[in-house]
Amino acid sequence: MALLETPARETRPPQPATRRRGRGRGAVDANSPAHRGDARLAWVLIAPSLIGFAVFAVYPTLRGLYLSFTDFAVLTPPTWVGFDNYAKLAADDVFWSALGVTVYFVALSVTMSLAVSIVTAAVLHRLTSSTVIRGLIILPFLISAVVAATVWAWMLDAQLGIVNIAIEALGGDGVRFLTSREWAIPSIALINVWKQMGYTSIIIFAGLQTIPPTVYEAGRIDGASELQMFRRLTLPLLRPILALVLVLNVIGAFQVFDIVQVTTKGGPANASNVLQMLIYSKAFGQFDFGYASAMSFALFAILLVITFLQMRLLRANESEVSA
Repeated sequence: MALLETPARETRPPQPATRRRGRGRGAVDANSPAHRGDARLAWVLIAPSLIGFAVFAVYPTLRGLYLSFTDFAVLTPPTWVGFDNYAKLAADDVFWSALGVTVYFVALSVTMSLAVSIVTAAVLHRLTSSTVIRGLIILPFLISAVVAATVWAWMLDAQLGIVNIAIEALGGDGVRFLTSREWAIPSIALINVWKQMGYTSIIIFAGLQTIPPTVYEAGRIDGASELQMFRRLTLPLLRPILALVLVLNVIGAFQVFDIVQVTTKGGPANASNVLQMLIYSKAFGQFDFGYASAMSFALFAILLVITFLQMRLLRANESEVSA
C-alpha cells in the first residue's frame, strides 16, 4: 500500500510582538512614531495638577498630622508631645459639647435638605419643564455663603428683621432666631438648607430623568395615584442617588463654618459652637495649633468612618437595584 507523503509545513520565524494600547479593532500602536511621545506629553499635561495637589493638599495634611503630636504656638518651634493632645481631647468637655452641637446641626440640616430637595426635584420633573425655573432653583447655591449668611442675618434680626416684622404683623411674638439657645442651630440649619437645596435638587432631578416613563404609565394603568407612585416607585428607584446625596450632605454639614461665623460666631453661650468654630478659635484665637490639629484629625476620622458606612450603603443599594 502506497504511503501518502504529507507535505512539510512551512515554518516561519516568530514575529516580534507589537505593543498595542487597547484591544481589538482600532487599537493604537504604542511604538508607532505618531504616538511615541504620548506618555511624556501626558505627564507634562497632568504635572500642574499633581504639583498643586501635592503643595495644597498632601503637604498641609502631612504637616497637620505632625503638628497634632506637638505643642506648637507659632512663635516657638513645635515640641513633640506624642499622644498628649489626643488624650487631652478625649477628656475635653468643650470638644464633646461642640461635637454634640455639630451632630444636632447635621441631623437637622440633612433631614430638612433631603425632604425639601426631593419634593422640589419631583415638582420640577413632573410639573414643569421650564429652564428658567430650574435656573432659579440652583441660584442660591451659586451665591457666596458669606453673602447669603449676611442677608439672612439681617432678615432674622430680632428687632429690625423682616421675618419678625411679618410675624408681628400677623399677630405673633417676635422670635430671637440667632440670639437664643433654642433657635440658633435650627436657624443656621435653615440657612444652610436654603443655600444647598438647589444643588441637591438638581442631583435628584438628574436621577429622576433616568427613570423610564413606562414605569409611571404602568402605575397609572394599575390605578396608582401620584402619591402612591412617588412612595412605591420613585423613592425605591432613587435609592442609589439618595445615598450619594446623603454622603455629600453629611460631609458638607459637618464642615459648616462660614454661616456660623457670620451669623452667631458660636453663640449664644456656645449654643452654636460647632467643631469647625472650635478648631478655628483654638488655632487662630488661642494660637494652639497643635491641639487644633488634633481636633482637625479627630473630625477627619469621624468623617472617614461616616463616609465608609455610607459608601457601604451605596453598594448595598446598587446590588439590590441590580438584583
